[in-house]
Amino acid sequence: MQALAALPDTQLLRRSSLYRSAPIDSSGPDYLNAVAELRTGLAPLALLHALQVIEQDHGRERPYRNAPRTLDLDLLLHDDLALDTPELTLPHPRAHQRAFVLLPLAELAPTLQIPGQGRVAALLAQVHDQPIEKLEP
Repeated sequence: MQALAALPDTQLLRRSSLYRSAPIDSSGPDYLNAVAELRTGLAPLALLHALQVIEQDHGRERPYRNAPRTLDLDLLLHDDLALDTPELTLPHPRAHQRAFVLLPLAELAPTLQIPGQGRVAALLAQVHDQPIEKLEP
């Protein structure tokens, strides 16, 4: 969170609680998950690249798709922007299918609409079978 807050032209507004969940489409130990709300002047690709630098600074390697990782920072939304490029898709293409995204996101913004998918609170009901544990208030 400190690295996010230190990004240029960016302010960390708030973050969700921490949650534990099992990997999806991967192996390895459980993941810790959270959602952060940022106010940024960075364009989407510049923000993505800055997030990738933070991941690398924390030992992230990408030996193969969905490899276990030390840190995974996903750009979920950037305002109401819809974007589909080889490097970045917004909103995140699987955010609406993942309890580990939706539950912390609902904590911050339950009425938020994920463009093209629906309201976070309604989407959360569709992933109720995915195990996730809140670790802190």
